[in-house]
Amino acid sequence: MADLGDTLQISTAGMRVQGDRLRIVAENIANAESVSTVPGGDPYRRKTITFKNALDRELNIQTVKIASRGVDKAPFQKKYDPTHPAADAQGYVSYPNVNPIIEMMDMREARRGYEANLNMVEVSKAMLTQTINLLK
Repeated sequence: MADLGDTLQISTAGMRVQGDRLRIVAENIANAESVSTVPGGDPYRRKTITFKNALDRELNIQTVKIASRGVDKAPFQKKYDPTHPAADAQGYVSYPNVNPIIEMMDMREARRGYEANLNMVEVSKAMLTQTINLLK
């Protein structure tokens, strides 16, 4: 039964990091049009997250953890709008480096990863229940 317990730990770690990934995607989408409040200032910068394989020494199993949270260094989009309060001296407004299409793909991938881990949890729980019923 220890192996099934390990499976639960690994799957819940996967669900946890995919949930964090979804939160970052949601923040990026929510701020896709957030510009600076001062003329010529920088707008919202897209956030990123990366994962790593990590050894849980207490359980002696490999799980996934967040390696880092960062920002996308891609350049901002510039649009000419000299009447906008955030326009620089040349009349350009910097918009976030968030591409909604990429964010939607990331969201779909995170959801699929979350669902796959959730299915593993459900299968492991069912197997544990069957094992307990056999032992009765």
